[in-house]
Order: sequence, then C-alpha cells, then structure tokens
Amino acid sequence: MISSPIYIDAISSVSALGVHEKEVFQSYLRQKPLFCQQKIQGKEREFISPISEQGNELLNSISKESKAYTTLDRTALLAIFAARETLKKANWNHQNFGVNIGSSRGATQLFENYVQEYLATGKVSTQASPTTTLGNISSWVMQDLMANGPEISHSITCSSAMHSVLNAIAWIRSGLTDYFLAGGSEAPLTKFTIAQMKALKLYANFNLEETYPNKSLDFSKKKNTMILGEAAACMALANQKSENSLAEIIGFGYANEALKHSVSISRDAVCLQRSMTNALKMANLKKVDAVVMHAPGTVKGDSSELEALQKVYGKDNLPLLTSNKYLIGHTFGSSGMMSLEMAVLMLKNNRFLENPLYENSTEVKEIKSVMVNSVGFGGNAVSIIISK
Repeated sequence: MISSPIYIDAISSVSALGVHEKEVFQSYLRQKPLFCQQKIQGKEREFISPISEQGNELLNSISKESKAYTTLDRTALLAIFAARETLKKANWNHQNFGVNIGSSRGATQLFENYVQEYLATGKVSTQASPTTTLGNISSWVMQDLMANGPEISHSITCSSAMHSVLNAIAWIRSGLTDYFLAGGSEAPLTKFTIAQMKALKLYANFNLEETYPNKSLDFSKKKNTMILGEAAACMALANQKSENSLAEIIGFGYANEALKHSVSISRDAVCLQRSMTNALKMANLKKVDAVVMHAPGTVKGDSSELEALQKVYGKDNLPLLTSNKYLIGHTFGSSGMMSLEMAVLMLKNNRFLENPLYENSTEVKEIKSVMVNSVGFGGNAVSIIISK
C-alpha cells in the first residue's frame, strides 16, 4: 500500500461526453460514439470528437471574462474550466495547493496560427511567445484559482495527465504540500496535428456510417482507427480523507522500454507489464476488478496492451476490460485523466462501464478496485489503481 494515503476529493472534465458528472455518466451508459465531420481551420472536413455544444459555450464565456483571457489558447481555457469545476466539488476552503496540468502538445492552435501569421507577413504578434508555451496552461490555472502552491507544467506525450498524478503524489508524500490539483488538457483538433497522425498512418478513414468508427478494443480489426478528440480533466488530491473523498489511490507504477522507432511499442508492451506489476505490488493485490485500458484504436497499440495484460494476469484470469476511446477518440495528454474519471464513476456507481466492442468473459458483483493504464509515444507507461 502507499505509505501515505492519497485521497481523490473531486474530479471533473469537459469533453464530448459533456460537462457535468451526471451528463458524462449518461453518455457512457448510452454507448453512442461522439464523433462528427467538421471543418478544421476553414479547410476540408475532418473526422473528430470536439467538446459538447454546452462546453463550447462555457469556454467562450470564460474567454470573454477579461482581455487577458481572449488571448489564451483553447488548451488553457479547457484546463481553466475543468480546474474550476473540480475545485468547486472539492470544496477546499484555502488556496494552499499545487497545480500540475500536463499536455502532450500544449498551446497547439494558437502556435499554428502565429506561425501562419509569420509566414504570411514576416512578423509575429507580441502575444506569440507568452501564450504559446507549455507552461502557459498550468500558470493560467494557478492565476485563475489564485493558488499558492507549486506550479508544474510538462509534456510526457499521451501519459501526461497520469504523470501529473504521479507528481502530485510525490509532492504530497514529501510533506511539502497537503493538496494538489492534477490534470491534463488537450486541444489537438488542428489541421497540422491531424495531418501528422495521418502521416503515421494511424488515423481512421472517414465513415460516419460505421457504428463504431474508432475500434478501440476490437482486436479483430485490420487497420488503424485512431480519431482525435479534445478534452480537459482535473483531479483534486489530498493527504487526508474528507466527507468529499470519492476514492483512494492505493497503487501506482511507471516504466519505460527501449524504442525501435520513435512511436513504437514492443509486441507485448513491456513498459505496461512493468507499470502494472509495480502498481499491483504496491496495492498488495494480485488482481483488480476492472482495467480501463489506454487502447487508442490502433492495431498494434490495442493488441500489445492486451498481450501485456495477459502476461500480468494470465489469459484465463483477466479482470474486466474497457476503454472510452470508442466514444471520444484519443485526447492525447488528457486521455489518462479521462480514463481515471471513468474509473471513479464506476466505483461511485458500482457499475462497470463496458466497451461494446469487447466481450468480457468474467463477471464482478461489486467494483472495488480499478486500474487505469496510460502509455505514450516514447515508450513510457503509467498504471494507477484506485479503490473505494
């Protein structure tokens, strides 16, 4: 077990699933993928998962609160909204907490806009540098919430949000702070970002007629089906239990593996095997009730994670397996926190949220523990176990 208990006091998100907990939970129950065809930066239409209409309205209202907010990137605005909602739920009556919002790409949209401006005019706006750095996300959340603790920004590709939780645990266990706001924010729905995923041959072909265009956990698929989505999610962590506490982090693991290619992962995801094994050892568990997989919808990404799970648990002893990317696609740096929110909802409602593309062979009467996996470009993996 973790030597110093870490409690989850609140968690909130903004994505295609919605902006409020009940709405998000109902979206999971409906199992209806939230993808659309939409123009990106005035160009051709792309296959994406944008945040809900209400979420967009709320983001626009934040951007109008002050002149400074009108210059912020969408990634920062998403983070501010998720952080505000999380803090409301946590009901902390102080500002003595740290903030770490991870992001794979940072201020993507604004950076691309400024580059285009420079290419066209040879000049750069005075706001170009301060508003396009990765640190611009956590720093503005700190400013918005008037927090007094440490502020951290980082990019560890798709596992950025999960590493935010690891950082929060380290700060709390060190005794340097008792409270931490950890999260992830990503607004990758830009023409250049999607073009990069297409160049890697990871992106799904456009076909809205398919019931499940992102085939996360469909292990019979023959082609990659990744679709990008935008989202932000934050979690309030504390060193002591309160009446607001939703769950407890009882184990975590992290690992890396040697790369053969810049975006490669071994056939049986050695990094995930190590991170899951370490998390189970810390939690003093041989098996969890359910696993929220990273499963991006790519052939190799999904199959390698399944093989890693089979190596850790045994082919005939797997926990319940699920994922949420068949609904909202891959939200890059925020995806791990979105998965953690899914795990919290399962614990809170004692209901397994299944992925209809995968049929589990086991049944669990009560969801007591859930493992969340995240793995990113660069051969890094994080596994976190939470319990009631």
